[in-house]
Amino acid sequence: MNTNAVETQRASCAVERTLEVIGGRWKVLILRELFQGVKRFGQLHRALHGITQKMLTQQLREMEEDGIIHREVYLQVPPKVEYSLTPLGESLKPVIDAMHEWGIRHLDAVH
Repeated sequence: MNTNAVETQRASCAVERTLEVIGGRWKVLILRELFQGVKRFGQLHRALHGITQKMLTQQLREMEEDGIIHREVYLQVPPKVEYSLTPLGESLKPVIDAMHEWGIRHLDAVH
């Protein structure tokens, strides 16, 4: 295999991994909310129109497992849970910004 093919394969794998971490309908929208600061579950649920509590819980757990969000549980009654971005999650901001800019250019190009 030539060097260009190996480099393309490596880049492809890295892109696939990125899509695994932030892909899907909800994760980028969750990131958008958390880029604004710490949020509680209810705040996220209200901000993401159409997401079920079950789906939000699942997405947050996956993002926590991938190391991009932090879940802070406060031992009080009623229970309080806050979500924030980890430094790794914060590092996705330029990626999401680039996707936003590309989306704007694409909309302009096709309309």
